Amino acid sequence: MIDAPSLDRACDATRRQPWSVLTFRDPTKIPLEIVLAAAHSADGAIITTVADITEAQIVFGVLEHGSDGVMFAPRKVGEVTALNAAAAVEPGNLELMELEVTSAEHVGMGERACVDTCSYFHEDEGILVGSHSKGMILCCSETHPLPYMPTRPFRVNAGAIHSYTLSRDGRTNYLSELTAGAQVRAVDAKGNTRLVTVGRVKIESRPLLSVTAVSPDGRTANLILQDDWHVRVLGPGGVVLNSTELRPGDKVLGYLPPEDRHVGYPISEFCLEK
Repeated sequence: MIDAPSLDRACDATRRQPWSVLTFRDPTKIPLEIVLAAAHSADGAIITTVADITEAQIVFGVLEHGSDGVMFAPRKVGEVTALNAAAAVEPGNLELMELEVTSAEHVGMGERACVDTCSYFHEDEGILVGSHSKGMILCCSETHPLPYMPTRPFRVNAGAIHSYTLSRDGRTNYLSELTAGAQVRAVDAKGNTRLVTVGRVKIESRPLLSVTAVSPDGRTANLILQDDWHVRVLGPGGVVLNSTELRPGDKVLGYLPPEDRHVGYPISEFCLEK
């Protein structure tokens, strides 16, 4: 596409043809947005030529729908694998469990991380955080009103810096190693997940609270988070629980992965975390 008439022809073709291959002269993605909007209700597939992996990632995200596929000529080893990763669909859903709180204890000072993302969270959504790779608790986003500050629906006051959270491709990351541009897995109370991009991580010294919870089959999860009423976790049905009001017997939502971890990757090996 090089001008308005060729754009009109492309819009017409994508509404009528089973397959359309689009090549754009200019770097802007506005013409692609127009074509995707014009063909939104059509059954045909749209393939867009791209110059590199970065452009492929952009094309797959245009208008939140993206092209059905891309055409790409790799120049070096590894680019096909990278393209496959760029084309991967959103991560699958998780099976969350109801965990019963067994203790909530003040543990002194330490550094905690607020994870600020480039996306709005839903009210029943947050990120999974845990001291151990095999047990995480669903930390609530700051989407619910507070008496002394405005809501920050892009943020999760997540936990102490040593904690794990889930990222892409089944990996975990420490909260301390997240940086702008990283991706973490947002999770809602039903276990639905999506990848969100980190815009900033704020690490500050705060009093900390250690929360331990157990599953019906006896597995445990631990979460160390800021010791303050406004820091929240989610319980069954998406109920919002102020962390400082948690007591033994309360129920929280958690995730208990079966695998151990090595540099974030899941692996079956002996690993004892205490």
